[in-house]
Amino acid sequence: MTEALHRTVSANGINLHVVEQGNGPAVLLCHGFPESWYSWRHQLTALSAAGYRAIALDMRGYGQTDAPHDIDQYTMLHLVGDLVGVLDALQIGKAVIVGHDWGAPCAWQAALLRPDRFTGVVALSVPFRPRPPVPLTQLYPRTDDAQFYQLYFQQPGVAEAELERDVRHTMRSVLYGLSGDRPGSVRVMVPRNGGLLSVLSDPPQLPPWLSEADIDFYTAQFSRSGFRGPLNWYRNAERNHALLAPFDGLRIEVPALFIAGERDVVMQFPGMREVVATLAQQVPQLRGTLMLPGCGHWTQQERPAEVNAALLAFLEQLG
Repeated sequence: MTEALHRTVSANGINLHVVEQGNGPAVLLCHGFPESWYSWRHQLTALSAAGYRAIALDMRGYGQTDAPHDIDQYTMLHLVGDLVGVLDALQIGKAVIVGHDWGAPCAWQAALLRPDRFTGVVALSVPFRPRPPVPLTQLYPRTDDAQFYQLYFQQPGVAEAELERDVRHTMRSVLYGLSGDRPGSVRVMVPRNGGLLSVLSDPPQLPPWLSEADIDFYTAQFSRSGFRGPLNWYRNAERNHALLAPFDGLRIEVPALFIAGERDVVMQFPGMREVVATLAQQVPQLRGTLMLPGCGHWTQQERPAEVNAALLAFLEQLG
């Protein structure tokens, strides 16, 4: 098995940090919020050992990848453009794309817009949803006392100030608080007199899947890069709605797999389980839906063995 290789490539007008391991058919791994290439550490080794070229990247705004300041530099077209650009920079014609959390919509859209380059898609946590009639920000719940967390993220500087105040506390609270190890349910509403971390908890002891060394890595990453770039992804909801209008009604036509945790907070969003149940209507070549009992939001980190087995079985089906 080869060692992981770190490199920086220029693509789509920015520099992106990528981590490669193995040789063979390419598998591109796209992380979510607030993570990095490191969230795929277990998959890099498993894919490499099975004869694949696994490529995990720091997405736009994260880690050692460039983080443009302007909000409008983080649209879905920029994000998909980055993924195509990475393939071009690495001289890869086609790849299977895998995405978790925010990386899942990126993977779905990449497969939708460029099926010539992305010949299969695996999404973790977030299913494919057709473009809604209005921007999602108009559909999110809000009350006099609280608002949906993605609405809390909209005002530049507010969430940054909270999350950057104590990055280690932030990472412990977010990673534990959205995991399957947390007690009870998670509130997706942020109190107007508090912040996101007020509805999460910093555990006295980390769960078995998460080490202090893992927290060290994430803390160092976000202490260096900050949270503005990652939060800017959320601030393009209305812009993305307009930009994706020409593709309204298209279906995902490449083979696909969906994986999620039964305790994933995303599964608590209104209507989400119905979206999963009817996913094959939008993704005709859906090869399966895997729901992991007891698993929370950090699917590939909490349950690496199950995710790796499902991913490898899917890749083997593709031939």
